[in-house]
Amino acid sequence: MSGVVIYLPQGKTGAGGEPGGDAVTLRLGPGQVARFGRGSATSPVELRLDDEAISRLAGEIRVTDDHWQLSNHSTTQSYLVENPEGAGEYLRVPPRRAGAPIPFEFSRVVLPTRRDTTVSFQVFAPDHVYLDPDGTGDQWGSRTVTAYSLDETSLYFLVLVALCEPRLRDESPVAVPTTPEIVERLQGHPVLGRLTARAVSSHIDYLADEKMRISAPAEHGLRREARRNGKREMLVGLVLRFGLVREEHLALLPPRPGTGARKREAAR
Repeated sequence: MSGVVIYLPQGKTGAGGEPGGDAVTLRLGPGQVARFGRGSATSPVELRLDDEAISRLAGEIRVTDDHWQLSNHSTTQSYLVENPEGAGEYLRVPPRRAGAPIPFEFSRVVLPTRRDTTVSFQVFAPDHVYLDPDGTGDQWGSRTVTAYSLDETSLYFLVLVALCEPRLRDESPVAVPTTPEIVERLQGHPVLGRLTARAVSSHIDYLADEKMRISAPAEHGLRREARRNGKREMLVGLVLRFGLVREEHLALLPPRPGTGARKREAAR
């Protein structure tokens, strides 16, 4: 496991106790630790959570070789670790629990507050280790890891299929869908809630930076939108070359508008 990425959304942290701070992204490798809480001069934290109900040092995340652990330093509050892309799975980490192992690839850590909302941050663990498919791994040798580990039941994979759809259907040899086009394409999915453009962009960045380990062209003077488009094109090209997204994956997408009408017309 190469490590984890921790993302604290904008407005969840603030300097001097003021809300509305910038978003925070941390990258941790095996053996590294990130502490979270309100923080103080004597209890510094890497993730500052601005709420009076959260302890100065509320807990910590520790990365091991093949998973990450959550420690709850509160004496009174339990924390939740949710799987946002599952069927409601979550773990409850009780007060003073140290080193609770977290199995989810994509997790949301949720802390209670005195308001009608909670405080949360996200943890991505991109490089889970899998057994050799044939089960013939040598117990004395090193483990074989998956070069590109993709969960086909996850939302990010659905976004990836939508990105690749035009080329898989031979509708466009060049163009890659934009973020608004992906949002529109995934509307009507039976298990998705309201998908935002920001969420789609975050999943694309996660796929490119963490899953496929590619980066956008860095030519001087290249506009941000041009770099983002370059990253999308590189991402689609790579997954299609290696067959990570194939025609059968198109069945994961909701029916396209007008598909039902065309099928009824063809059957007449």
